[in-house]
Amino acid sequence: MAPEIKVVLFDLGKVLVDFNHLRSAERIAHFCALKPQEIYNLFFESPATIAFEAGKITPEDFYLEVKKALDLRLSFESFVPIWNDIFFLSPKNRAVFGLINNLRSNYQTALLSNINTLHYDFLKNNFPVFGVFDQVFLSFELGLIKPDQEIYKKVIAALKVSPEEIFYTDDRPELVASAKSLGLQACVFKDFDQLVSDLKSLKIRFNPVNIKTS
Repeated sequence: MAPEIKVVLFDLGKVLVDFNHLRSAERIAHFCALKPQEIYNLFFESPATIAFEAGKITPEDFYLEVKKALDLRLSFESFVPIWNDIFFLSPKNRAVFGLINNLRSNYQTALLSNINTLHYDFLKNNFPVFGVFDQVFLSFELGLIKPDQEIYKKVIAALKVSPEEIFYTDDRPELVASAKSLGLQACVFKDFDQLVSDLKSLKIRFNPVNIKTS
């Protein structure tokens, strides 16, 4: 019999907040010779972006990497709001937010996200999603990114519970697999209804939820 869940741990992107990197790439394309898809291929999920999310380079250094690679005709001050212009809230996101708020009465709530400091500051100021969490774990602050098992180990230690007492959901299967290998009770986030089903299967308690997500 699995241990009782004490902590519900959520991913951020594509779970609580949706995003589309091409929105930013399309705007950046006006200030260089490359097409949006080429910009996307160069910089989203690139070594420089990963280093930025891991807190290894500063926003200014990241901008200089982008400027050099793209021959970008854009100042740092103008680049930042364009870089941040990728986020939006969907009905699914709002439903998950409501559910987490619901879960707070019975469980410790936590967030674990691969994110850079510019995106975090933007979200903190424009999307009120962080307030439902007792603890927030961010890759750029921890110096590690998922699926590195060390980031999960740091989170487990900070939560002060056993891995088996943590429920974790993330939209990326490889990140869920890494967490599960350490003993977390983890499920791939597919949609709101699947999340509710996963919670029920683990006997995680919450008030009846009736939220439209489409």
